[in-house]
Amino acid sequence: MLGADLVAAVAQRIESQLTVKVNVSNVDAALMLKVDSYSLIQALLHLAGHLAGEYGIQRLQLRLAGVDAAAQLDLVWAVQAMSTETVTAWETDDIQDGGEATPLTVRDVVQRHGGALWFERARVRQEAFFRFLLPLADEAAPLQAGAQLPHDSRPEFYDFDLFALKGGGEQDAAWAQTPLAELVYTVFDTETTGLDPSAGDEIIQIGATRIVAGKLRRQACFEQLVDPQRSVPAAGVAIHGIQPEALKGQPLIDEVLPAFHAFAQDSVLVAHNAAFDMRFLQLKEASTGVRFHQPVLDTLLLSAVVHPQQASHRLEAIAERVGVPVLGRHTALGDAMVTAEVFLKLLPLLQAAGITTLQQALDASRQTYMARLKY
Repeated sequence: MLGADLVAAVAQRIESQLTVKVNVSNVDAALMLKVDSYSLIQALLHLAGHLAGEYGIQRLQLRLAGVDAAAQLDLVWAVQAMSTETVTAWETDDIQDGGEATPLTVRDVVQRHGGALWFERARVRQEAFFRFLLPLADEAAPLQAGAQLPHDSRPEFYDFDLFALKGGGEQDAAWAQTPLAELVYTVFDTETTGLDPSAGDEIIQIGATRIVAGKLRRQACFEQLVDPQRSVPAAGVAIHGIQPEALKGQPLIDEVLPAFHAFAQDSVLVAHNAAFDMRFLQLKEASTGVRFHQPVLDTLLLSAVVHPQQASHRLEAIAERVGVPVLGRHTALGDAMVTAEVFLKLLPLLQAAGITTLQQALDASRQTYMARLKY
C-alpha cells in the first residue's frame, strides 16, 4: 500500500480512539510499503495509548521517509522524562483490542515484517520517537493508474443460491429467527487467479475473521495462501499483489478448504459479493468432500437494502458511506476485515429498517437480488 495511505489511516485511528491530535508531516508520498496494515496500525495505536494514558501526551506526529532499502516510520512526541525500561516494556506488552489482549506484541508485529524498532530521544529538537523500519514493496507490486481492485471487476452474480437455508431441520429454524446481533459470523474473502471459476480459475488465498456478540474478534483469524497448480496471470498479480513464486509449496485447496470449513463451522458466513466466493467453494465440494451448509449474508446486497438510492455498492463506496477506513485492500484477510467492519455498521441500519432476524435479512436480500436480475 502507499505509505501515505498507511500514515493517514494510523492518524485517523489514533484520533478516533484517543483524545490525541496527530500531525502528519514529512511524508514521502511516493513510497510503497509491503505491510500488514491492520497489525501495524494496532501496534502504533497500542504505543499511542500508553503515551496518552500514562504520560498525558495529547499531541503526536507521524513522519515517513525512505532510507536505503527500507521505509522509516516515526511516531513522535515532545520529549518527557520517561525511562527506557518503561517504553521497552510497552513493546513487549500484549496489544489490546477492544479491551481484550491479543496474542501479539509490538515486537511480534515488527518481527513479522522483518523490520526493526527502537526508541530514541533527540534532545536538541526536544522530541522523542519510536522508529519503525519497514519493508518497501517491489517495484512491480503497486497498482497501475486506473487499475481496478478485484471487487470492482468481479461479476456480481454466479449460479449460487445465497438465500436458501441449506442445513435443514431445527438448526435452520433456530438460525432463521435469531436476532442478527446475537449470531456468530465468519466474515471471509478469497483471492483468485481470475474471474471465471467454471473455466478453471482457482483460489490462491482465503482470509477470514469472526464476529461474536456484535464485536469483531480480530485476533480470531484464518489466513492461508493456496497453491493453485496453474499459472497466475500477470493482470491478476498487478491487482492482488500475490507473486506466483509465493504460492509454490503452499498447501493445496484440498487441504486448505477443510481447515477453513472447521474455522467457519457453527457460524453464518458473510462476504462482499458473496456469490462469487461461494461459487468457488461450491465447485470444490466433490474433490474436498466439504460443503458449506450455513446461511450466507452479502454486504453488497445488504447495502442495497439500506441504501437503495445509492448508485454504487462497491465495498469502498459502502465503507466511505458508513465511516469505515479502507486500509490497503491487498490481501484476503485485509478485505475480510474491512467487510466485517462494514457489516457491523450495516446492522443498526438494518434494524432501523425493521430487519432484525436472519430470515428477514435473507428475504430482504432476495428481493434486492431479484430486482437486479430484471436489468
